[in-house]
Amino acid sequence: MIKTIGVLTSGGDAPGMNAAIRAVVRAGCELGMKVYGIRRGYNGLMEDDMYEMNLRSVSDIINRGGTILYSARSSRFKTEEGMSDAIETCKRRGIEGLVVIGGDGSFRGARDLSLRGIPCVAIPGTIDNDIGCCDYTIGYDTSMNTIMQMVDRIRDTAESHDRCAVVEVMGRGAGYLALSSGIACGATSILLPEVPYDFDRDVIERMKRTQKSNKVHFVIIVSEAIGGVEEMAKRIQAETGVEARATILGHVQRGGSPTAKDRIVASQMGYHAVQLLKEGIGNRVVAMQKEKILDFDIFEALSMKNTVDLDMYKMALEISI
Repeated sequence: MIKTIGVLTSGGDAPGMNAAIRAVVRAGCELGMKVYGIRRGYNGLMEDDMYEMNLRSVSDIINRGGTILYSARSSRFKTEEGMSDAIETCKRRGIEGLVVIGGDGSFRGARDLSLRGIPCVAIPGTIDNDIGCCDYTIGYDTSMNTIMQMVDRIRDTAESHDRCAVVEVMGRGAGYLALSSGIACGATSILLPEVPYDFDRDVIERMKRTQKSNKVHFVIIVSEAIGGVEEMAKRIQAETGVEARATILGHVQRGGSPTAKDRIVASQMGYHAVQLLKEGIGNRVVAMQKEKILDFDIFEALSMKNTVDLDMYKMALEISI
């Protein structure tokens, strides 16, 4: 059985990462493992920036946003020199397996280490919910609720002044956050990268149609992959006569105390990752599908694609007029 493991967080932070770290450390300690917390992702692995964690190292972190191990992106890790430094650190510390919490870029690093003899298990931690093998990624629910709360506040002002609020939300190249938050906020229009749109038809004409039923304030949700909310607001005001304001929510969407769902799913995934490493099993991605925790070969996981639920998008259009 593997006796020494490391855990790191890589890429963008996501609420619930700390809950996953907690589960990894507690599950590892319960099995008698030595568990190293690696600071700042793969940079810390290359530079030997880590410390041994114990049960109390992760006390009172389950409710905290961000990551106590800090996070970073590393271009040097993608080089053979960087990879060699990381492997040398593992050998020096006696690390026999790693848990990597992050997105698909982090998964590729885990895959490359696994191929070089360091078993790695990856856990999907990203607010974008854009990992192909997963129905759900850690951080998504918290981010969605943050967006909903922020847009509800923006709507208060839009309603008070008969305005249109054009709000850009995160998601990188995926529209999951935009679609879900748009439904939750009752947005008149939702623009996603997965669905081709015509601005006149999908925004201007929808607004004009609702104006005929005496609607005088509006919310438009736009995925960051589309962007251009400032120009959209100007165009809306010019073509509809409705005063329009653009808001880019930005990194507020990444922060905050994780919701119950993110804490629970992160705990399940962290525990499952350690059970795999206990048996010396690496090159896996932990995933949630149909509310069940599973794992996939990392090559298979990286090749899998998913897309937004177009039936949900259709529903959103039909109930938001």
